[in-house]
Amino acid sequence: MTRKPDTPLRRGWTTGACATAATKAALLRLWGGAWPETVSITLPKGEMPVFELAYMDMGDGYAEAGIIKDAGDDPDVTPGALIRARVERSTGGVTFHAGIGVGTVTKAGLPIPVGEPAINPVPRALMDEVVAELASEFGQSPDIAITITVPNGAELAQKTWNPRLGIKGGLSILGTTGVVRPFSCAAWIASIHRGVDVARAGNTTHVAGCTGATSERIVQGLYGLPDHAMLDMGDFAGGLLKYLRQHPVPRLTIGGGIGKLAKLAQGAMDLHSGRSQVDFAILADWMGDDRLRGANTVLEAYEICGAPLADLIAVKASEQALSVVRDAGIDIDIVVIDRAGTILARTDV
Repeated sequence: MTRKPDTPLRRGWTTGACATAATKAALLRLWGGAWPETVSITLPKGEMPVFELAYMDMGDGYAEAGIIKDAGDDPDVTPGALIRARVERSTGGVTFHAGIGVGTVTKAGLPIPVGEPAINPVPRALMDEVVAELASEFGQSPDIAITITVPNGAELAQKTWNPRLGIKGGLSILGTTGVVRPFSCAAWIASIHRGVDVARAGNTTHVAGCTGATSERIVQGLYGLPDHAMLDMGDFAGGLLKYLRQHPVPRLTIGGGIGKLAKLAQGAMDLHSGRSQVDFAILADWMGDDRLRGANTVLEAYEICGAPLADLIAVKASEQALSVVRDAGIDIDIVVIDRAGTILARTDV
């Protein structure tokens, strides 16, 4: 069982919040003539975090400020990253640009059009508001080019889903509330949703959701699927299936280890070890073999029963998945593997 922390987990701030704070600090220097010691912004739900500046630069017609990303206690890939915003006088309102380490959208289906820097709508709106507010305060025209840079962003992006989603060259500047909630499932599930959106926008007819890297490698090789068809399901089978029910793709393959898929077969939609467990009594009833009641793992149960157990898990996992997508018109097949990546069972569409 997952051990709960003894103290409350500390929240942090999204890359979008950091970019907004950096933009505000740079505008205060460009239009106000002085660098602030700290800068505060107002987030969509009313929080007003205060940020310290970690980088300052200025020149003819521009100013640039940087904020160190603090993700709190969330296992984020960007804590400690320097999020920099350069503001320059321009024409035509507020425009956004990708500096070094910030990605560019190359595939349809994301909330930002192809060709645009991967700066999501909420951070853009926050920066728009900051520009409007300070332009009014200092009597300036709100015509500003904002360039966001993350010096090591291209390297960090390789640890995210960006390459698969068609975001090239670096990180996305993300955030819907501005707040990073520690160990939240929301970001992962949102990424699953975006993966489905990208697949649908590209008229992809066959996608796959897998529980881990090994099953993903096996399934992708088995069907020759492109990267953008591989949805990062992980433990969140329910998050994937429920979204596909509303946003269907003709065919879905679910791949995973026999233990994880045994949970799905028994109706669990969150396959994490801390949130669902295999009921070995049910396995015993399914197989008519009381020896399974004392099994410690599903692999041990498989050693007792062999292929018939894997076959039954595949069939019942398929039935559970189909019960979630209902009448969405999605064909679903299951690929069950062991830890070495050997296929133990498959169902047909």
